[in-house]
Amino acid sequence: MIRNRPLIVLSIGLALAAPLALLAGSGDIALSNGPTQDQSTTARMVHGLLSDSRYAYRPRALDDALSREVLTEYLKTLDPGKVFLTAQDVAGFDKYATALDDAIKSGKVEPAWAIFALYRQRVEQRIGYARGLLKGEFDFNKDDRYQYDREDAPWADAAGLDTLWRQSVKNDWLRLKLAGKQPDEIRKTLDKRYANLLTSVQQLKGDEVFQSFMNAYAGSIDPHTDYMTPRSAENFNVSMSNSLEGIGAVLFRQDDVVVIREMVAGGPAARSGKLKPGDRIVGVGQGTSGEIKDVIGWRIDDVVSQIRGAADTQVRLDVVPAEAPLDSKPQLVQLTRAKVRLEDQRAKAETIVVPASGDAPARRIGVVKLPGFYQDFEARRRNDASYASATRDVAKMLADFRTQKVDGVVLDLRGNGGGSLTEAVELTGLFIDKGPVVQVRESGGKVSVQYDQDAGVAWDGPLAVLVNRGSASASEIVAGAIKDYGRGLVIGETTFGKGTVQTMVDLDRWPANEKPRFGEVKLTVAQFFRPDGSSTQNKGVTPDVAFPASVDSSEFGESTYPNALPWTRIASAPHLRYGNFAPLLGALGARHQARSAKDVEYQWWVEDVRRFREEQAKKSISLNEAERRAERDRFDAQRKQRAEERKRLGIEQDPLLESRADDGLTADERNVADSVAREAAAKKATDPLLRESAAILADAIGLLGKDANLAAQVLPATRNAAGHWAD
Repeated sequence: MIRNRPLIVLSIGLALAAPLALLAGSGDIALSNGPTQDQSTTARMVHGLLSDSRYAYRPRALDDALSREVLTEYLKTLDPGKVFLTAQDVAGFDKYATALDDAIKSGKVEPAWAIFALYRQRVEQRIGYARGLLKGEFDFNKDDRYQYDREDAPWADAAGLDTLWRQSVKNDWLRLKLAGKQPDEIRKTLDKRYANLLTSVQQLKGDEVFQSFMNAYAGSIDPHTDYMTPRSAENFNVSMSNSLEGIGAVLFRQDDVVVIREMVAGGPAARSGKLKPGDRIVGVGQGTSGEIKDVIGWRIDDVVSQIRGAADTQVRLDVVPAEAPLDSKPQLVQLTRAKVRLEDQRAKAETIVVPASGDAPARRIGVVKLPGFYQDFEARRRNDASYASATRDVAKMLADFRTQKVDGVVLDLRGNGGGSLTEAVELTGLFIDKGPVVQVRESGGKVSVQYDQDAGVAWDGPLAVLVNRGSASASEIVAGAIKDYGRGLVIGETTFGKGTVQTMVDLDRWPANEKPRFGEVKLTVAQFFRPDGSSTQNKGVTPDVAFPASVDSSEFGESTYPNALPWTRIASAPHLRYGNFAPLLGALGARHQARSAKDVEYQWWVEDVRRFREEQAKKSISLNEAERRAERDRFDAQRKQRAEERKRLGIEQDPLLESRADDGLTADERNVADSVAREAAAKKATDPLLRESAAILADAIGLLGKDANLAAQVLPATRNAAGHWAD
């Protein structure tokens, strides 16, 4: 089938590429062959896009100066911690510093393979050195520290890397020792860990090397421009559409085996009743009679590609149950694939009861948690009535809240990194009665306005939007519009500050290939502005009622990118102003401070944030056992004290969350079922920030209901939509 779909306008945020050293793999890179002809063609096509002002918002000529930046970014992608390549290696790469521009333009990108070849050789050497250290002993009585943050450190020579790796292995050993592990068990655990890291690099494929190299080029122009191989693009589109066709199981790789981590409710895997977290997939066969392929040692994405498939087709799995030894005879499970919604990324609703206080009655606040602005673009284009849409899901929840007669609604956008620009506009329209939501300025300077065109609102009552530093892009469009319209309160932290718009450009749309060959480019094509004309770029959206910052803005956010666009503003787009909360904020802030000072869980969160930021600022950790054990004992004592305080106050806490001591293991080394259960318990745990946000909204309702003069200032009498704030 010819792939010829329209460009998809997105507003994507926080799409951070994983370093190559952390990717799982299987299948050789075939270094001797270098780039394929398709990759050579792709390099030229990507250059054509990124250097042309008709496409890119901020095109940049690919010259010697940019070539040097590409080399720097590529090395940063390969070795972000500067723990594999030596200073001498990096100096040797200087011969490519002014040649990569010509390599990309001509499609002769062999230098990327040459650099990676030496990188992989250094990984093998370093991992061999680390595994050798496990044969000896460590002295934990010395006053030694591990300098783990090397972002701004210079590249080290071989002797310097020896020191760093001794510190790193020593730290890994000490963590396991403090967790109660014995030396033989520690050696076995760490040897396997380092061997798995080596395997992950040895088994990388050429398309991943190419993707990382092209992203070094794309990222040098703009922090949110990315190149994706056909497989990466497929996975990205799955995340955007919030659905896929397959068995509905979340998989990960543990050692050499693909393991079921969890199952999507209602999916084929869950409905079968034959699979559970921790089960291991060792073979995959197509249809009812296709050959069962042994997939032990395969890359996770290669196994996933075998399991995914068109709805209503069959797939057979050889499965070794979680409780059985790996060499046990596998059980054959046949499943019929189906279209599966990714439930973890869907909007979710709950209700919080804010208790009565003084003469203020108890209030019920509806909460909508929205992790992303998803839309199934293809299904919508086909006029599929059931296409996935964040706006449609939220609209249903708001209808339920109206039926339940809740007093107000909190839209929780914390950690929401963005998604579909269309969804951001349409979702804002659930709360405003027509009008501009976002202004979009293209590369040529033309400004267009995207409006909510639908009359009426889905929720016209009290509203608050909860954000944090991880709220980016489409989240900032919604929060900014709600603030500009005076439609609701914005609570939390200053947002990420990503004010640019991306579109997905399918490189196969021009050759009209039968199968994807060249991949896609997520290209920055515009900058967006709020209805009042201000940009969220770099500055983000500031809250009306602020919580303590959970991360330092110098460590996380748009402003940390050296090539990010600067903040600016344009003319305002005429829009209705429903209210002005400024006269209310002083009273809300005072009540928030008084209440949160008495909220032990809120204060624990503030304390944990402060300690986390202090530890992050140190950029190193002690390797002295007595000092680390004292730190661990203090943490354990604090944990026990908090557990006792919860019992005294009658605060329920799942026992799984009471024991959070460091076990020294990485995520893929832990028992799967235990990890899933702990995460499920964490999702049900009390969220003091969400609870406080609901209380702030309840305060606003009460204050406006009691004080007619204040209500007249905050909510002008001419407002008719959103008119139910006051009692």
